[in-house]
Amino acid sequence: MRSVMSGDDLTAVRLDQFLAHPPAKVWRALTEPELIAQWLMPGDFRLKVGHRYTMRAVAMPATGFSGMVQAEVLAFETGKMLRIGWRDADPASGSGADWTITWTLRPEGTGTRLFLVHEGFDPDNPAQQRARTIMGGGWRTGVMRALEGILDRV
Repeated sequence: MRSVMSGDDLTAVRLDQFLAHPPAKVWRALTEPELIAQWLMPGDFRLKVGHRYTMRAVAMPATGFSGMVQAEVLAFETGKMLRIGWRDADPASGSGADWTITWTLRPEGTGTRLFLVHEGFDPDNPAQQRARTIMGGGWRTGVMRALEGILDRV
């Protein structure tokens, strides 16, 4: 597993990851609720534009994140792209989290090139920049490793 992350854009986390699994298998991991719960966070995900659901994660007081994500399916192209809106479910948290996560899958040999763009970070907000740094590291290490682990088992 090798991932590349660009650190120059203060408004986004961008990740380019090769997975040694076919796109159909990666798509399943991105869209089946029981699999999502194993590598990201549990939630009532449904592949339907406009579907809203909540996911629970670890609160991050340094960034103002409450630990509850209000998510919404914004767009998808089956097997190729999934775009999700993420907001902090607790508006009183002060995190200002109002992000868009876009997964794009491209076949590459017998595997998949997975691109992640997590955008909407405010470059002038120190808490948002701390969140970008923390989440960038989390996407690259913990989340991608967990995703790869699930793909190896399904």
